[in-house]
Amino acid sequence: MINIKKEGIVLSKTVLPFEDEAVLNPAIYQDGNTVHMLYRAVRKGNYSTIGYCKFDGPLNLVQRNKEPLLIPQFDYESHGIEDPRLVKIDDVYYLSFTSYDGVNALGSLCTSVDLKKFERQGIIVPQLSYDDFKRLADCSGPLNVKYERFHVHNNILNNPNRKLIMWDKNLVFFPRKIKGKLFFVHRIRPDIQIASVNNLQELTIEYWENYLMHLEDKILLTSKYKHEASYIGGGCPPLETDKGWLFIYHGVHDSPNGYVYNACASLLSLENPKVEIARLPYALFKPELEWEIIGDVNDVVFPTGTALFNDTLYIYYGAADKRIACVSLSLKDLLIELENNKI
Repeated sequence: MINIKKEGIVLSKTVLPFEDEAVLNPAIYQDGNTVHMLYRAVRKGNYSTIGYCKFDGPLNLVQRNKEPLLIPQFDYESHGIEDPRLVKIDDVYYLSFTSYDGVNALGSLCTSVDLKKFERQGIIVPQLSYDDFKRLADCSGPLNVKYERFHVHNNILNNPNRKLIMWDKNLVFFPRKIKGKLFFVHRIRPDIQIASVNNLQELTIEYWENYLMHLEDKILLTSKYKHEASYIGGGCPPLETDKGWLFIYHGVHDSPNGYVYNACASLLSLENPKVEIARLPYALFKPELEWEIIGDVNDVVFPTGTALFNDTLYIYYGAADKRIACVSLSLKDLLIELENNKI
C-alpha cells in the first residue's frame, strides 16, 4: 500500500457572486515553484465559470482573482464551462473543459500562449445522438450494455422533449506530442477512450464516424475492480515518468447511499499510450473525511491535476463537488506499486 497524506482543503467558495456556491475540479499547471490553478467556480443555479489562483509551492496560496478568467460565450456552453484540465504542448496551452447547455455535456477546447487570453476551439468530441452512435459502434461488435443504460435511461428518458447529444466528457490531453501526434482521452460512459490526430483540424464529422466504427480499438480503459465497477473517467493529465505515463483517473462504484467516486492509478506505455502496462487493484485514495463525504454531491474525490516537487507528487481534486483539496505521496513508491501490478 502507498502512504497517502491528505493535505486538506486548499480552496473554498467565497462570497463573490461567480463562486458563491462551490469551487471544484481544478486544472493545474506547474512552472517551477509556481502552481497555476484554473478551477471550476459555481454560482447559485449551478452556473459555472473558470476562476484563477496561484500558489507559491504546492500549498501556499498567493494570488486569487476576484472575477472569472473564462465565462460562457456560446449557446452550447450557456449553462457553464466545467471541470478544466490544462497542459502545455510546445509553446501553446491547451485548456480542455466540459461545455454544458443545461442538457448536453460535451468536451471543448481553448488555447492560449500566456494563460491570459484564450482562443476558443469549440466542441471537439463527436456530436451525435445515441442512436447514431450505436449504429456506428455496432460495426466493431456488440456494445457493453452500460452504454445504453447511461445514455438512454439516464439522459434520454429523463428529457423526452429535448434534443439530446450523447454525453462525452473528461477531455484530457497528453502534455506532449507522441510520434508527432496529439493524443487525448475522453469519456463516453462507462469507458475511457483514447484518440490521436496530427492536428485539431482533423477532428471532423468524418473522423469521428470512422473512429466510432472502430470503437472497440479506441477503448483505453474499462472497469476492472470493485472500486471502479460502475464506470470510470479521465482525471489528471498523464505524467511522463521513466516507467511510462502515470494516469490518475476516477473510478465509481455504487453503494447503498449512491455512487462513490475514488481516485485510481494506471500506467501507460510511453511510446504507445494506447497500451496499459499496469493498474492499481485498489483505489489510490477515496472519500474518508467529512468534507469529502458531505457536499453538493456526497462521497466524491475527483482528481484533475498534479504538481511534482522532488519525489513528492501533489494531486489536486474536487471534494464532494464543493471545495478543492490535495493529497501528497511518493511518486517513486507509486511507480513501484504499479510495477508490482502489471497487466
